[in-house]
Amino acid sequence: MMKIVMLEPIGITEEELNKYRNRLEEAGHELITYGDRVEDEDVLIERAREAEILIITNLPLSRRVIEACPDLKMISVAFTGVDHIDMEACREKNILVSNSSGYSNQSVAELVFAMIISLLRNVKACDELARKGGTGAGLYGNELAGKVLGIVGTGAIGLRVAEIAKAFGCKLLGYATHERKAALELGVKYVSLPELMQESDIVSLHVPLLESTRNMINRDMIALMKPTAILINTARGPVVDNQALAEALNAGRIAGAGIDVYEMEPPIPEDHPLVTAKNTILTPHIAFATAESFQKRAAIVFENIEKYLAGEPQNVMA
Repeated sequence: MMKIVMLEPIGITEEELNKYRNRLEEAGHELITYGDRVEDEDVLIERAREAEILIITNLPLSRRVIEACPDLKMISVAFTGVDHIDMEACREKNILVSNSSGYSNQSVAELVFAMIISLLRNVKACDELARKGGTGAGLYGNELAGKVLGIVGTGAIGLRVAEIAKAFGCKLLGYATHERKAALELGVKYVSLPELMQESDIVSLHVPLLESTRNMINRDMIALMKPTAILINTARGPVVDNQALAEALNAGRIAGAGIDVYEMEPPIPEDHPLVTAKNTILTPHIAFATAESFQKRAAIVFENIEKYLAGEPQNVMA
């Protein structure tokens, strides 16, 4: 029997959760769940100390918490990224970590285009004017068709963005460490990052947070963008120098930005440079968050556990 502890909610109903609970219990395992999210390490240790398998979303798991769980063998992460977990500690303790890659491809891609079209068509300003009895005089926008969309990172989400962009009639540029056949078949032209920044009307980021991607979109890269270009970040906050981005927006050196991720998990501080930056759409890290994506995510989370228990681990990150 395995003791499985879900340290925070994963966005599904109690009925859906019980379906997975019953399946695990029928196989002789125990599932303990917590309906609140607590980041206090002492509380986490108390809840997790006897766990053999943990389930989390993006709850930070430090070395201290991991080392306080002597029986921990596996972590099933209801998230794509795992940079909120001390992966070095997991490797040292031979703890297998599986993520939920693929669950939010559609939801993230859809928010990308919600942001792009909102910025191109001045939706925020139009909404405010309409509520004040104004007209659309002077608020003409731009069409997405024919624009050059630069995709930084052509993994699963980047590919989905490319598919949708192609349907809109965009020209596609890509930058990645490895060219993907599927991207080439969609018409993505791979170029260097500086060329992508220079040539794109829209730049959309879809890379994980690694040492090689931290501050990837820095002041110099932002300076290469067209004054009419917009930047979309639904990847990871520290991929972008947000201070430099805010300065470029306020100076009119680029036209707009749609940002879902920051250096920290929301709430972001009131003095964050993007809060007062011009022509921005800010969302509190919700690109992944739809009812449909959460159902997909739960299925992957529990399948990861079942595969691990069967000796066939999948989606392994460490």
